[in-house]
Amino acid sequence: MSQAAALYIVPTPIGNLNDISQRALDTLQQVDLIACEDTRHTAKLLSHYQITTSTWALHDHNEQYKSEQLVTRLLSGQSVALVSDAGTPLISDPGYHLVNSCRDAGVQVIALPGPCAAVTALSAAGLPTDRFAFEGFLPAKEKARLDKIESLKDETRTLVFYESPRRLLDSVAALMAVLGDERRLVVARELTKTFESIHSLPAGEMLAWLQQDSNRSRGEIVLMVAGYRPDSDDELSAEVLRTLTLLRGELPLKKAAALTAEIHGVKKNALYKYGLEYLESCR
Repeated sequence: MSQAAALYIVPTPIGNLNDISQRALDTLQQVDLIACEDTRHTAKLLSHYQITTSTWALHDHNEQYKSEQLVTRLLSGQSVALVSDAGTPLISDPGYHLVNSCRDAGVQVIALPGPCAAVTALSAAGLPTDRFAFEGFLPAKEKARLDKIESLKDETRTLVFYESPRRLLDSVAALMAVLGDERRLVVARELTKTFESIHSLPAGEMLAWLQQDSNRSRGEIVLMVAGYRPDSDDELSAEVLRTLTLLRGELPLKKAAALTAEIHGVKKNALYKYGLEYLESCR
């Protein structure tokens, strides 16, 4: 039985091959073509499950060009599965241009649920999960990395990053420098694999812990950061919040936050975020 003409987004295991769904296996077996980030890597998965479908490389360097060819095939009635090396395609992996091109051309896009390292790590990290922000990889260059973290300094949601072994120490050091020694970090590595580990420490202690053993930085890594939590006793005190609430009754939130910050000497961004989360929801 062949699959209907459509682009299928197929998540693949992030480590343990048993984590692939039966629906994913059926789809990979039945489509006309599999577009994959690395044909050699995907060949190992296909061989394990005795799937003989043809593969085609689709990666960062050729995606825009190859997308046009794949859309032509899809419009002619063929079915295509998109996979990445591991996890859910498009999550810090190629695929955006292809999916966007398919939608522009009227090609049906069908997404299958499945493994995702960011969600797997977050679910076991012990950090708040009601609100979180996935930020992909931090910049490789030091200044850009520090600037990015600075822009997220007052973010109240749990932050989730992917990181490479060779840059983990630099990223943790940068997080410590900008966010302080006490901001809680969680390093999850080699998820679903033999040497899986999830370790949680304040930033200062995490850096020292990683420096003690290079093996602690090896493998596929998800780096998570606790969101900013203002101290209501010395920053967003009852008096500060009363001022903000009174001013918001007469002014736009942005202006009310700026004036409250000037009056009480607190962070404008923290007031603005509080206003968005609590005052605006009540209006």
